[in-house]
Amino acid sequence: MARHAQSRARTRLSRRSKAVSGLALSTLVGTALWAWPASGDDHNSGTDAKSTMSTTASGPDTPRTPASAPKTAPNAAPNAPAGRPIPGLSDAARKRIPADSRQVLVVTGKDMDSFQSRVVLYTREEDSDDWEPGPTWAAHNAARGWTDDHRYGDLRSPIGVYPLTDAGGLLPAPEGTKIPYDHNSSFVADGTGVEGEPLAGAFDYVIAINYNREPGTSPLDQQRPWGAAKGGGVWLHVDHDGPTQGCISLKPKVMRELLRTLDPDLHPVIVMGPADY
Repeated sequence: MARHAQSRARTRLSRRSKAVSGLALSTLVGTALWAWPASGDDHNSGTDAKSTMSTTASGPDTPRTPASAPKTAPNAAPNAPAGRPIPGLSDAARKRIPADSRQVLVVTGKDMDSFQSRVVLYTREEDSDDWEPGPTWAAHNAARGWTDDHRYGDLRSPIGVYPLTDAGGLLPAPEGTKIPYDHNSSFVADGTGVEGEPLAGAFDYVIAINYNREPGTSPLDQQRPWGAAKGGGVWLHVDHDGPTQGCISLKPKVMRELLRTLDPDLHPVIVMGPADY
């Protein structure tokens, strides 16, 4: 849901405060969700998402009971490898990275209430415990920052460690995409975002974050294992020049690079939250 320059940050913060404080509940849930909101909380579609998948991922099981602390990654195995660790993470976050994961996308917010983030993809070789960083990318997260108890419409991104098993988009998958990809005309973002910016093209490329969703289905799938109140439809998607309602947004070229790079055989996960989570 990311584009910012130093000179525009203060203006955006002011505009964000006005926009967020002026949003009534009817605006959030009715007018402001605009059929395809930039939140990830309500990507509604009449399409049967599971039937549109060209391939399916054999993702791990998703918890069937409400999570009292989504901060604990669903599906994540403990005891991640020791060695040269991923910097900037707490020991608790590192332990939530599955032991078999060799690709970790780290999204670090500036602080708990900021909508500005940076993203780095860390990888490790087979039989190695040393994590190697890739390039750093700018990103946007939710307008009000972060939470470890995400709720529908709270304008915060969920903190945690989540597998990345499924993707899709309005545009065809970039050549070399390995992650299962649902090329579907229902990935349409209309209307405007939290700061009034147009959303067109935001869902050209999408990678589902396995927060309160069923792995192995299209990002369009509406199943919510923890219940609708916990939100869902939290995605990585194309940036629309403003904060999101829950997702993480990146430039189109970065989304294409991630789609070509993420490999189900390497069990990719995302670690997302404020600095030092």
